[in-house]
Amino acid sequence: MSRILIVEDESIIRSALRRLLEKNGYKVSDAGSVAEACETYSLDSFDLIITDLRLPGAPGTDLIGLAGSVPVLIMTSYASLRSAVDAMKLGAVDYIAKPFDHEEMLQTVAATLARPDASRTEEEKGTGSKTRTGEQTAVIGSCQPMQELYRRISKVARTDATVLILGESGTGKELAARSIHEQSNRADRPMVCVNCAAIPETLIESELFGHEKGAFTGATSSRSGLIEAADGGTLFLDEIGELPLEAQARLLRFLQEGEIRRVGAVQPLKVDVRLIAATHRDLKALARSGQFREDLYYRLYVMELRMPPLRARGDDIIELAESFLTRQAEKLGCDPLKFSPDALDLLRSYHWPGNVRELENAIERAVILADTAEITPELLGLEPEQQSLAELEDQYARQQKSEPESAPRTDLSLDDYFQRFVLENQDQMSETELAKTLGISRKSLWERRQKLGIPRKPKS
Repeated sequence: MSRILIVEDESIIRSALRRLLEKNGYKVSDAGSVAEACETYSLDSFDLIITDLRLPGAPGTDLIGLAGSVPVLIMTSYASLRSAVDAMKLGAVDYIAKPFDHEEMLQTVAATLARPDASRTEEEKGTGSKTRTGEQTAVIGSCQPMQELYRRISKVARTDATVLILGESGTGKELAARSIHEQSNRADRPMVCVNCAAIPETLIESELFGHEKGAFTGATSSRSGLIEAADGGTLFLDEIGELPLEAQARLLRFLQEGEIRRVGAVQPLKVDVRLIAATHRDLKALARSGQFREDLYYRLYVMELRMPPLRARGDDIIELAESFLTRQAEKLGCDPLKFSPDALDLLRSYHWPGNVRELENAIERAVILADTAEITPELLGLEPEQQSLAELEDQYARQQKSEPESAPRTDLSLDDYFQRFVLENQDQMSETELAKTLGISRKSLWERRQKLGIPRKPKS
């Protein structure tokens, strides 16, 4: 249960907010001033502090420095652009205007607590000694493409250059972006990550650039955007190829001028944000077809990093698998686990269309299902049918070419070959051995038996 501290001198507002948060499952404490909060509580034991800007004795923004790594959300009746921006520059995670809307408050609290840098262990909360700069993102891999990637990350991190990270889904583009941020001189400032494909097209501009009260239906108060939240730090836009053209135009101005304008606002706002973008799509092809602004593409294309797919990383697959296995075993409180030789062979030979994300998910599933200390191929739940059938087709074609001219049949289809192989070998091989030889799962073997009407050998 997340712990929240409310610092508010108006008892009616403090009580109403406390009831709202407790009703929604949060553990809440409160204080009437900065001094009372510091005297009564250990600030770094909380997951979030919500404070009024104007308080007796000292302003609420003083809590930003006193709270260490605990995020601070500012409430203010003086919802001017200037006070909000000042609070954000001092390190506030966000601000909300009073009187606040209950739904907006709950959404803001949930979004703040969901941020990666808001998740800390109980030990960290107790000591408050582990800062964001001390937590380095682990990017695992020693193959040549990854070594080259590390070198380029190290070079580009020292600059403020815009970075475009390319690679298939699941290759770890966000990890690379975090590594750049952590090695930069912005490491002690926020890194805000946005998945452009996950936000509805109608909301993306408001989410990124913020909006003024009344800018559109439902805009009951002014709201800062995610770019403002990243001021002084880094903004990571994942799947930037999904960004609508209207938002692309606004983003281009931000890159060119270093300023943004909220939806419905007249005056622009200067921001200092380093942009890292990522996509699995071909932005140049999208630009040629008019689906992506060509001028924005060239603005983004300052420094390019390419994430190698997992299938091209050789023994990194085993290194990653071992790391995930240890992590999942610790997470679930299991005894140490190991891969069987067959499981290691499968990990090396599998095509990994989902890349590192698929590998991590497969190992998590295996650890949950494991009854012994050994991870077997069946526990991994990999279904290499599509890849293996293609290999089977190649194998069949090679066999057709190598058969002597007197061979009895040369017009067999792939299904005919499959049927002949199974019928000729099922007396000597088990279902598991048949499936392994054909390079498919037992489930796939059963399904193709049903499709082709191939009976299983009778049990003796």
